[in-house]
Amino acid sequence: MLGSGTISGPTEDSFGSMLELSWGGQKTLKMNNGSERKFINDNDTVIIRGYCQKDNLRIGFGEV
Repeated sequence: MLGSGTISGPTEDSFGSMLELSWGGQKTLKMNNGSERKFINDNDTVIIRGYCQKDNLRIGFGEV
């Protein structure tokens, strides 16, 4: 499986990348630990999860 980009929607709650969420670094995002970011910093940990779902069937791709 290869993902070469994000799958995003038209509204803020459906954005798929840090660049979109921060409006290209113009908007500060508050992280779960209380810190703030406009971009991913050196030594930050990024966890990627994915799954597909249709009706009652869900296939997970694990965590990277």
